[in-house]
Amino acid sequence: MSYCDFVNNLPGGEELLHKDYHDHQYGFPITDDNELFGRLVLEINQAGLSWTTILKKQENFRKAYRDFDVKKVARFGDKDYGRLLQDAGIIRNRLKINAAVENAKVVVALQKEYGSFKNWLDQQHPKTREEWTKLFRQNFRFTGGEIVNEFLMSTGYLPGAHVPGCPVYKKVVKSKPPWMRL
Repeated sequence: MSYCDFVNNLPGGEELLHKDYHDHQYGFPITDDNELFGRLVLEINQAGLSWTTILKKQENFRKAYRDFDVKKVARFGDKDYGRLLQDAGIIRNRLKINAAVENAKVVVALQKEYGSFKNWLDQQHPKTREEWTKLFRQNFRFTGGEIVNEFLMSTGYLPGAHVPGCPVYKKVVKSKPPWMRL
């Protein structure tokens, strides 16, 4: 089932939450490194949980991870780990918290080498899902196939975020630079 079908079949309360994400974020390219990093943090935290849970906690994650400021998160220390492990507004999983901090350090290194996280992603495009997964596993923590797939689909690097009959499909395609429409 596509995400489009999934959203249309949700019960009332959940539908609005997912519909906003579906219509305005899912599949649209992200140009800001902090927002790309934030999406990666959210996708990692979704592992083993429902996306509804993550959407409900999205603003809590943003606050806990300093508006997803990758440079600030890369400098998190023991005090921050303790704060995050006590924050009931996010997913308090030590492995996922550690992955966020360590991945922030990776993104900072990629920014130094490529100018931005986005530039690094752009230079890798196009790749198959398997190639992307291998690349992410070599560079990032807690990035299995499904996490990588959803991160890349949700940010426009992999196709499939919307089915062609979805009203948002054409908006997503138009929002991508020509080289990304492959």
